[in-house]
Amino acid sequence: MTRQDALRFLEGALDLQPHTLTGREALREVPNWDSLSVLIFIGAAYKQLGLFLPGKRVAACQTVAELLDLLGAAAGRAA
Repeated sequence: MTRQDALRFLEGALDLQPHTLTGREALREVPNWDSLSVLIFIGAAYKQLGLFLPGKRVAACQTVAELLDLLGAAAGRAA
């Protein structure tokens, strides 16, 4: 999964318009990002990508880049 693919996946999971995110945002600045979004993101990663993301690790992320790194690490473990 490329970084752009991961950004598009995150946008889809958060119901954002495509190309809204660049990867440099703080999560507190991302529309729709809240505690429910953590669960939605984890569920979407598992359902759509077959990736398990630990809830505490996702909740601890402060930036979009950290989420993308976590997603990339999970994809690398699954490969």
